Amino acid sequence: MHTSLPDFEMPNEEQVHLAAESFRLLSDPTRIKILWALLQGESSVACLAELAGSAPTAVSQHLAKLRLAGLVKGRREGTFVYYSAADEHVRRLLAEGLFHADHIDRGDQDSAAAPTVSAAS
Repeated sequence: MHTSLPDFEMPNEEQVHLAAESFRLLSDPTRIKILWALLQGESSVACLAELAGSAPTAVSQHLAKLRLAGLVKGRREGTFVYYSAADEHVRRLLAEGLFHADHIDRGDQDSAAAPTVSAAS
């Protein structure tokens, strides 16, 4: 049946693996909080820990995983590292995930508004 669909194309194995890994990393509520905060702008581990309600050591471990997956990036300034979301793809991915969660929570498929995230400066 799918062969009769015009322009039907499955993603390659590497794309599937990388997408699954990104979704796996986003399955943790603390990581979602961290990423949402980073979408508002650059931040330090201490600030992210306060926003996420987690210990700085736990946030640092989450950031290391998110950085390895290419979801966040760090900028060193002296002895401090400031983190930010990697790019616009992360913004869209997280906004869509939260939009979907809002639909499920409300039981409404059409009326929920997607969370808006302004571009980080």
